[in-house]
Amino acid sequence: MSAQESQESPDPPPGPSPDPLVAAAQATRSLHGLSTELTARVPQLLEAMRSVGTGLELHSTLDRICETAAELADARYAAIGVVDTEGRGLSDFVTHGIGSAQARKIGHRPDGERGLIGALISHPDTVRLADLTKDPRSAGFPPHHPPMKTFLGVPIRVQGEIFGNLYLAEKNGGGEFNDYDVHMVRVLATEAGIAIGNARLYEAATQRERWIDGSVAVTTALLSGGDADDALAVVAEQARRLADSAAGIVMLPAEEGGMEIVAVSSENPATSIGVVIPAESPVVDRLLEGEPVFVDDAASDPRTTSELTSRYGPCMLLPLQSGGRVLGALVTPRARGGRPFTEAERTLATQFASQAALALMMAEAQRDRERLAVFEDRDRIARDLHDLVIQRLFATGLMLEGAQRRSIVPEVRDGVGKAVDELDVTIQEIRTAIFALQQGPAEAPSGLRTRVLREINMAAVPLGFKPAHRFLGPVDTVVGELVGKNLIAALREALSNAFRHAEATRIEVVVDSTITLADGRPGVRLEVADDGVGIPEGGRRSGLRNLRRRAESLGGASSYGPGLGEDGGGTTVVWEAPLQPAV
Repeated sequence: MSAQESQESPDPPPGPSPDPLVAAAQATRSLHGLSTELTARVPQLLEAMRSVGTGLELHSTLDRICETAAELADARYAAIGVVDTEGRGLSDFVTHGIGSAQARKIGHRPDGERGLIGALISHPDTVRLADLTKDPRSAGFPPHHPPMKTFLGVPIRVQGEIFGNLYLAEKNGGGEFNDYDVHMVRVLATEAGIAIGNARLYEAATQRERWIDGSVAVTTALLSGGDADDALAVVAEQARRLADSAAGIVMLPAEEGGMEIVAVSSENPATSIGVVIPAESPVVDRLLEGEPVFVDDAASDPRTTSELTSRYGPCMLLPLQSGGRVLGALVTPRARGGRPFTEAERTLATQFASQAALALMMAEAQRDRERLAVFEDRDRIARDLHDLVIQRLFATGLMLEGAQRRSIVPEVRDGVGKAVDELDVTIQEIRTAIFALQQGPAEAPSGLRTRVLREINMAAVPLGFKPAHRFLGPVDTVVGELVGKNLIAALREALSNAFRHAEATRIEVVVDSTITLADGRPGVRLEVADDGVGIPEGGRRSGLRNLRRRAESLGGASSYGPGLGEDGGGTTVVWEAPLQPAV
């Protein structure tokens, strides 16, 4: 073995994971027959092995191994390079001896794809060098890196597979790493492999437990019967926390194609909500087909490059699918320069997305059942109103009409007649309510009733009283949107005329969607009647002309006649149009 530079023989090929005690015995068996110096260091080795085996958190275990190896070999610097899942580079690099300030100046950690570190990944053998800068495999140091000459590298195996390499540099006192150091560090590497294996198992179990708890939290939130948007926000928040990502994003298919961001958990979610990823995006196409997409750097990947992804690095885009149906997508990006997602994280996140999709479908089915129960109850109420209440009111009206005919007192007959009229109005209003109750879930109301009532309430302020109103037929469901807008404009014009010119004390508004127009088409009629002064001869009729033009543009008509006052005093404006305008 050269005094300047030497390379140890390769470690034995990997085999089954040894029992910790057997491994330690095998590793220390080579110590027999060596010098008293090495024997004297055995207690130090045993203490180092005990220290390495303490604790189960993986990163703290790696820190502890580096520190212990540096003490054992009397080295100034130590590091562990963790090989990535593909075995071509490093997924993590833990150091000892380099302060955090100096590490920030150095910048990026080694990637393991070149230089001496890369060579040791390709050929995981024990390497001892007197001057690593003279080794042909060396690629030099980045700026601000401390100078290093003496070097010792030992592979770490976990359950028979290469986990990474343990690197030591700059033996204190200016000497070189000797045979005793090699033996000691090899034994420590064996124990480190066992400790890392245990830490990995513990971390995997803890990680699975966290993802399961997150899935339970999402399922509970979705099935709690709360607001759907709040439930999607819980999915985004849990995904961000579990994936240790910079953001959690939920996207749903957009009406115009592509996918729309509907829930975001991040430092500034408002800037993303409502953004639509176009259907032309290759990522959207993959997601809608139910395929997950994993991106190493979202900012530079051509499939995801946009303003939203410019600040993100590794990213998982997972379809929310269940039973072959894609409900949306879940996105968990990490910040630029963040560590890539491991294979275990990808698997757990995919399972979480599937569980969230199943919970979404269950929540949707639960809401459908609740809506069905509501509609069934409304249908029952509508039947009761029709079969019981209206029939009783009708019978009461007949009884009152009979009493009216038999009465010989004029005041009584007039009073009974007014009561019968009120019953007729009440019956019509109940029938309107029945129409509204019988609307199906797909028959989203256009809001025409609401808009009519809003206009009436607004007119009540300047009038000093609230106009009476009646609705006949299912006005919310049969009147087209264009006709509804024009009807509201006509109502506003008629109420304005009644306020400005009629001096009315009583106004009645009737909207009837059950009429048939002169040409045989089904239509809607608006009547606004008042008891005011009427339309004087020679007075302005610009408002009436506007109503007529508006109706005729839709294929309808407008007219006026006697009002509600005595002997027909006042005015009744009639505005008619087809339920749907001609195309």
